[in-house]
Amino acid sequence: MMPATASLPFEQKLAHLQQALRAMPGAVVAFSGGVDSTALLHACRAALGERAVAVTADSPSLPRAELAEARELAQQIGVRHVVLPTHELDRAGYRANAGDRCYFCKKELFVTVAQQRTAIAPADWVVVYGAITDDLGDHRPGQKAAAEHGVVAPLVDAGFSKVDVRRYSREAGLRTADKQSFACLSSRVPYGMPIDAAVLARIEAAEVVLREHGFRQFRVRHHDKLARIEVGPDELPRAFELREVLGHAIRKAGYLFVALDVFGYRSGALNEMLLPSSPR
Repeated sequence: MMPATASLPFEQKLAHLQQALRAMPGAVVAFSGGVDSTALLHACRAALGERAVAVTADSPSLPRAELAEARELAQQIGVRHVVLPTHELDRAGYRANAGDRCYFCKKELFVTVAQQRTAIAPADWVVVYGAITDDLGDHRPGQKAAAEHGVVAPLVDAGFSKVDVRRYSREAGLRTADKQSFACLSSRVPYGMPIDAAVLARIEAAEVVLREHGFRQFRVRHHDKLARIEVGPDELPRAFELREVLGHAIRKAGYLFVALDVFGYRSGALNEMLLPSSPR
């Protein structure tokens, strides 16, 4: 359900967010280094000072480049940063990669935070994560795990959309203001196809190729021996020009076939597999 704050002007949403954060004894921020969690971390630091800590889950589903950026961002914002090894691949529900995979991922993070709590922050600090109102209408089983573990979403409560988050980030001078969305590597695997560390490593190696060639918005969707490349629609002409270079490099990552998706990047494209068949 969309919060009533979603219809408020940005300035009122921001005031609501700041008031809610200041009322907390402290905040443990689930921090991926993405646009939303970076904005939330910055807001927590501004409202709570040293009573804010960032926690990043480190596992094979997190690209090394994203972990390095999360470290840099936390340092720039000026918060203590805890990199917490998580083991979602030990969970059968996660490996099975059904439509509820994200539930097991978030559950692993929140359980691990609870287990390590005394080393992370005082027990009364609130665990928060960067869900926004745009997430409410999508397939997000991770929200169920958050609710089960008492994890709250201050940006949702304040009515923040992606547009609001980007505006906040620009006004705060955050370098993530225009960063493209970047979900975990497991989101590249079609539902029902099992996930393991080798699959995630192959996807990461393939996406490094696109990153090194300067693409900004991209995914390598894993279809066993086939890698399906999605890039931003504005980057499709360049990807087509580089098709042989990209194809050979991605084959070296472990794929036999490489295809360029003519529709370009689409957020949550694999969620289409959970819906009745329909034309795009």
